[in-house]
Amino acid sequence: MILLNFSHPITAEQISQAEALTRQPISRVVDIPVSFEHQEPFLPQFDTLMRSIPLDETAWQSEPLLVNLPSLNFIAALLLAELHGRMGYFPPVLRLRPAPDTLPPRFEVAEILPLNTVREKARKTRYAPR
Repeated sequence: MILLNFSHPITAEQISQAEALTRQPISRVVDIPVSFEHQEPFLPQFDTLMRSIPLDETAWQSEPLLVNLPSLNFIAALLLAELHGRMGYFPPVLRLRPAPDTLPPRFEVAEILPLNTVREKARKTRYAPR
């Protein structure tokens, strides 16, 4: 599995936690730094960001991907739309949380959010009688 990391660096411990939750090895972590200029339009900056990801068309459609979303919601929304378009489904995403009683603060993998499962479940309610 390839972990696309659009956020803070991922630690070895977090990788182990993600592997345990997904029951798949993470073969590669691709760190994609995200820093947008707020006074400039986001779409051109987003296009530049996507061009910086070192995956080809085959990888987008055939490799199992796990995503650590960027923290800014607008960029995360653009990213999810783009990923669905490239992959044909929503990838699972990491949810990190502060680890209890740690100084300095550190984060642990809380769960893997199965976005495509959520989408499929929602589709079943689209035409449900009320």
